[in-house]
Amino acid sequence: MTSKNSATALSRAPISSAPVAGLWWGLLGVAAFSLTVPLTRIAVQGFSPLFIGSGRAVVAAALAAAALALTRQRLPRGVQWARLAVVAGGVVVGFPLLTSYALTSTSAGHGAVVIALLPAATAGAAVLRGGERPPPAFWGLAGTGALVGIAFAAVQAGGPGQLHRADLLLFGAVAAAAVGYAEGGLLARELGAWQTISWALVLSAPLMIPLAAVPLVGRPVAGTPEQWAAFAYLGVVSMFLGFVAWYRGLAIGPIARVSQIQLVQPVLSILWAALLLREALTGAVLVGGLAVVLCAGLAVRVRLAAAPGRRSG
Repeated sequence: MTSKNSATALSRAPISSAPVAGLWWGLLGVAAFSLTVPLTRIAVQGFSPLFIGSGRAVVAAALAAAALALTRQRLPRGVQWARLAVVAGGVVVGFPLLTSYALTSTSAGHGAVVIALLPAATAGAAVLRGGERPPPAFWGLAGTGALVGIAFAAVQAGGPGQLHRADLLLFGAVAAAAVGYAEGGLLARELGAWQTISWALVLSAPLMIPLAAVPLVGRPVAGTPEQWAAFAYLGVVSMFLGFVAWYRGLAIGPIARVSQIQLVQPVLSILWAALLLREALTGAVLVGGLAVVLCAGLAVRVRLAAAPGRRSG
């Protein structure tokens, strides 16, 4: 990799050179992601969830391939391909498909509350992947947040033991994204920020292209302009430009500080659901979302306090 390569420039950016810029890039990425749940809910009302979950990755992969080719990025090497497969499995395949199917039968606000577990889950995955030993308080808070999320889903479903299929899909989506984020954060230090998600998208294309084509066999593609606009956003922004901004912010860093911005994402998603879908801001949604975000925020802070001076992935 040459000194002019953008991956080198990103990975070597001084942590203290532009802390405000890092926060703004991170906030831009979170703002982009905050629309993903409500717009997925809009899109699945007109398209197959398989088409939405895989088709958005195909659109993003085309943009990623063009960006990689135009900037003449070097190919990943050896085990980096396997690690990219982990990233792709989590954030390109797992999360989009699972959330698309889940949001065919649950509200965007409900989905946003369950997905609010993601910051704490990501922190836990990063701890396990990085071999850290956080204090018991971290696991206690992360576990409490998970229990709150499960309790919220159970209450919404009608009581304990009544979790819906959509809830199980959302929990699976959180686990998949957490693993993908944690591995991607580490790999971005080697390949560069936007390069990591770009290579993951390109790697997943041979799988996602036929998956996106399956729902189109023998049937016309129907959808309102609003649903097509939602699909376009999911492909261009949620799957590509949002990640470019998010990983750019993490690259400028400090990662530990920028990553905490993700805690506002579920709040923004709930507000977008109310504005775009006219979903009611019920007390259960507001209290559930606040409780999960609070537990996640405290867990992240405990983890950071236990490892001063370390760059957290």
